[in-house]
Amino acid sequence: MKHPDTTLGRPATTAPSDPPPPPGLLGRLGTWSVRHFKAVLAGWLLVVVGLGAFAPQVTSALSGAGWQADGSESVKVRQIAEQHFAGNASSALQIVVAADRPVTEPDVQRVITRAGEIAAADPRVSTVVAPQPGATIAQDGRTAVLLAGANASPDDMVRAADDLKGPLNDLSGDGIDVHATGASVLWSDFNKANHDAMMKSEIMSWPVTLAILVLAFGSLVAAGLPLLLTMAGLAASAGSLVLISHLFPVSVWAMNFAMMFALALGIDYALFLVVRFRSARAAAARRNPAQDSRLSSTAAVAETMDTAGKAVLLSGATVLVSLSAVMLVPSPAFRSMAGGIMLAVLFVLAATLTLLPAVLGRLGHRVDALALPWVKSGEHRSPRFAAWGERLWKHPLRYGALALAALIALAAPVLGLRTAMPSIAVLPEDASARAGYTAVQQAFGPGAPGTLQILTPTEGAADVSAGIAATPGIAGVMPAQPAADGSGWSMVQAVPTVDPSSPDLGRTVDALRADLPSDTLVGGAAVENLDLQHLLTEKTPLVIGVVMGLGFLLLLVALRAPLIAALGTAASLLSTGAAFGVARLVFQDGHGAGLLGFTPQGFLDGWAPVFFFAMIFAIAMDYTVFLLASAKEHYERTGDPREAMVGALAHSGRVIFAAAGVMVAVFFTFALSGPLPPKEMGIVLGVAVLLDAALVRLVLLPVLLRLTGAAAWRTPAWLDRVLPKISFSHD
Repeated sequence: MKHPDTTLGRPATTAPSDPPPPPGLLGRLGTWSVRHFKAVLAGWLLVVVGLGAFAPQVTSALSGAGWQADGSESVKVRQIAEQHFAGNASSALQIVVAADRPVTEPDVQRVITRAGEIAAADPRVSTVVAPQPGATIAQDGRTAVLLAGANASPDDMVRAADDLKGPLNDLSGDGIDVHATGASVLWSDFNKANHDAMMKSEIMSWPVTLAILVLAFGSLVAAGLPLLLTMAGLAASAGSLVLISHLFPVSVWAMNFAMMFALALGIDYALFLVVRFRSARAAAARRNPAQDSRLSSTAAVAETMDTAGKAVLLSGATVLVSLSAVMLVPSPAFRSMAGGIMLAVLFVLAATLTLLPAVLGRLGHRVDALALPWVKSGEHRSPRFAAWGERLWKHPLRYGALALAALIALAAPVLGLRTAMPSIAVLPEDASARAGYTAVQQAFGPGAPGTLQILTPTEGAADVSAGIAATPGIAGVMPAQPAADGSGWSMVQAVPTVDPSSPDLGRTVDALRADLPSDTLVGGAAVENLDLQHLLTEKTPLVIGVVMGLGFLLLLVALRAPLIAALGTAASLLSTGAAFGVARLVFQDGHGAGLLGFTPQGFLDGWAPVFFFAMIFAIAMDYTVFLLASAKEHYERTGDPREAMVGALAHSGRVIFAAAGVMVAVFFTFALSGPLPPKEMGIVLGVAVLLDAALVRLVLLPVLLRLTGAAAWRTPAWLDRVLPKISFSHD
């Protein structure tokens, strides 16, 4: 039933004589949750306590490696080296002993011997190879490298690095420096630096988050509801990740990102439902002042779930779909990070659709307890955002053109964006891996930390060694080492002329793979990074296409309006492009590097386009769903495109603005602390959310609704027969 509303400043109301509509599926779920409050609360306590008991193990249980391209040539090299070459693989530990005197001196030899004993005592180390003259002892005789072979998975070798780098570093003194380095130590230091930075950023963000929550919700009681959802979602997802880690490795970054998304979505969803609940309860009280308060709250929950609840469910589905596309990248770290976030989203979504309605029904009018003095109880339609909507309706081209021009200008630099895997410079200077890396470069040359491992059949090893030595970009080649187990493989180690992060190394590897026999494999830690970067570059268009395609289909099913579903999906590209354009200016070109306290690498880290795009699109579609679901609800009620656009801004604009404010504050704190990758994440995600909320959802998308008018909501007859009947209107 449609109720015309010609007064845009006032919401449509239902006549007192009209019976309330029967609740839909989500409305019935909300009603059931309210009436079974104790059962819902007990169920969630059981989930949180049961799974949360495992949560304290999350940091030690989750893995630190997995940054590889499954099935790549370099991964095959590592696996063969682990099996046939006593663990002399890319995951092996290198122990660098640098002295101010020859390493042949007795006191230096004692340190070298002790370092070898410490490493050999760890069961994850297969064998310890002492320094070899002409290979792992520098020409000046003052630096030596021990090799601790890998006797465990790459994840466990990172854990071995966690345990060994401290005791090894403690051997330093009296002119002798001892540092563990290599890929496993790099990931150990990298994970610790990022974990510390994220913890520091979260501590910095909490006061700002709480302040914005109180301002957004208008009362201390209501502001605590997002924390309820976040705590339930985090405890359950953290415990689940620990249990899952017993089946297959899960990156420790999965928990970090899960924490961010649980907080962000918990705030978004709670805001949307609490604001709508207040309005529905106030409206129910106006319609029937004599109605029992408990019945009024139950009816308000049912209405909230049938309207805002549908938008939340659609938003959660969109987030899950966006992140699921990352699973198309065959890399354990990426898949487990996406899976960790999806798990947190599922728990937060489940809590939003069951626990939150139960708590709201029990709180009733007490949801406004400890309210700020200027907050009006039951206020849902914002006069300021209604006035903004009227202004956009009157001058759509003026504001739309300005927003579009700003987004295009910011997105333009993305055309020159370069990506690569992070260099050693992302680690603090005092990190063990970086100190050892620097010592190796100074003693053996710039390419020594990126030594290539080339496997070839033993019968052709001599010819392969000669071919490697003749390849441009190779500084030196060590004699071929046949496998001791008679497997028929030989390993040739070659030192490049350039630093492992130099683009020239990729050209050298490509030349080797093109010129050497087809049964020869080129690998090494630096090559694993190159193969992963190649995989990410190859999969990025596929991931973007799948994310956008599935996002459009979800919007189409929910809104039943192909035009506005397509426009809403396409608009997300603008804020994403602008965010990456800003990232190129900051992190590739170095603008503002001094202010943010970092040295630019000359490129953006290689995982950013794939992973950050999925995260940005998920958040952007979150706001798109809130705005367009509200617009659809108003259009279903009134049939007026103007009321659909203005009403959507009036009812959801404040929620979008407040939720974006919290996320921007949280993300930007990551730009203020720690190493480079968290800074990249903070800037890219923070700028994306800021631009998406301010220019896309609150300007450009409403302008598109204005320009398309009724056509935005038109459903072709053939599509109408195919799509399910979903309504966002409650009356």
